Amino acid sequence: MKIKADLERCVGAGMCALTLPQVFDQSEDDGTVEILDPEPPAELAAAVRRAVQLCPSGALSLDTTDAAESAEPIE
Repeated sequence: MKIKADLERCVGAGMCALTLPQVFDQSEDDGTVEILDPEPPAELAAAVRRAVQLCPSGALSLDTTDAAESAEPIE
């Protein structure tokens, strides 16, 4: 799982940072999201999904593509 942020959409509400401060923070300049751990450990997956859902602007998204599935087959 990889977290992606659209800084153009971010309104700086801070719900992500309040929900999961070990993964998200806010910029001191404009309050937009800063992703501290773009590929957090699996044990945080449920909390990450919740933080993404709580984002009021929809600036956060998840890429759940498994790297092994998208890799070219080895012959």
